[in-house]
Amino acid sequence: MYENLLPRFLRYVKTETRSVATSTTTPSTSSQVAFAKELKKEMENIGLKDVHYLSENGYVVGTLPANTVKEIPVIGFISHMDTADFNAVGVNPQIIENYDGSSSIPLDKEGRYDLNIEDFPNLKNYQGQTLITTDGTTLLGADDKSGIAEIMTAMEKLAQDSSIVHGEIRIAFGPDEEIGTGADKFDVTDFNTDFAYTMDGGPVGELEYETFNAAQAEITIQGKNVHPGTAKNTMINALQLGIDFHQELPVNQVPEKTEGREGFFHLLSFTGTPDEAEMTYIIRDHDRDKFEERKNLLRDIEAKINRGYKQKRVSVAISDQYYNMAEIIEKDMTSVDLAEKAMIELGIKPIIEPVRGGTDGSKISFMGIPTPNIFAGGENMHGRFEYVSLQAMEKATDVIIKIAELSAK
Repeated sequence: MYENLLPRFLRYVKTETRSVATSTTTPSTSSQVAFAKELKKEMENIGLKDVHYLSENGYVVGTLPANTVKEIPVIGFISHMDTADFNAVGVNPQIIENYDGSSSIPLDKEGRYDLNIEDFPNLKNYQGQTLITTDGTTLLGADDKSGIAEIMTAMEKLAQDSSIVHGEIRIAFGPDEEIGTGADKFDVTDFNTDFAYTMDGGPVGELEYETFNAAQAEITIQGKNVHPGTAKNTMINALQLGIDFHQELPVNQVPEKTEGREGFFHLLSFTGTPDEAEMTYIIRDHDRDKFEERKNLLRDIEAKINRGYKQKRVSVAISDQYYNMAEIIEKDMTSVDLAEKAMIELGIKPIIEPVRGGTDGSKISFMGIPTPNIFAGGENMHGRFEYVSLQAMEKATDVIIKIAELSAK
């Protein structure tokens, strides 16, 4: 259907673009800069205009001019270039044509890893389709190079087919989404659209405009370490204070025991010695009031523990990461309604559910461009069991084109 979609996607995933959270640069890795510049050339080759790379934020941006004089909203499509914190060097995709919907798919030559129905029941949804998997040694990178391939292929189609009437469309490919910083410097003035979509969702039909509110908490604990043989009534074990802190939190409000719109506290790390220790939590909730209550609970625990000592032993520093974009999008549901209508006209059942996470659209929406999220097709993101269906990517490409077409009507 789209002859360049699969080779384009394979070329993208074989290009290493993993982001690094400890980096102090934007983008966090030079490989993303190189990839952006390759995408810039490709965007120019398929006929986009005003294609430019923004060195201050790592985004490459281009415009497909309108082919009508009608006044039509300017629409944007966005995907991220980086891949997650898993081996991404030497990606060697496997292509399984006409998958039977039930067989296990061996990944590595040694037979240690496979995709099977027992562990991954969604495989049964792909009977008769072409699957692209890993070779068991790396992630695939469909998150979010499937989104980039879909956007690029849709723009190529629209540039070549003048029979599809559309308004002005802008696209942007950015860095560092996986480490949560990519959209921090997004230039909404430069992008200048009425609304946009991130092509960064999972299976076919996903349409998401509600995300978590998110924060990170850094807890530093100062102990008092003395020889354990003479420690009675003197030692203050920082590790034990960390355990005490954690046990004050609701035991069932953790990721492994929550679903739907249920929020949680997630202990990411706990390191240290009896003398000093550090803990990192992420805090998530769809409801803004409950989100604030969660942050306040950490502060209350801090105060409670410190009251037991002559000097401050526990310090909590909380920083907000992103907010629920539904707060913005629900004020004007045009972007969601348009995407939903596009899917329905294409025979795709929209799956509208809250995201148990966030997207770049969470931040961009609060910057002034409502940006819901649309499926890109990938499954089992961020690891060796990741896969994507070619037919799912084709459907995502169809949705982009249909949105452009419907907006002109």
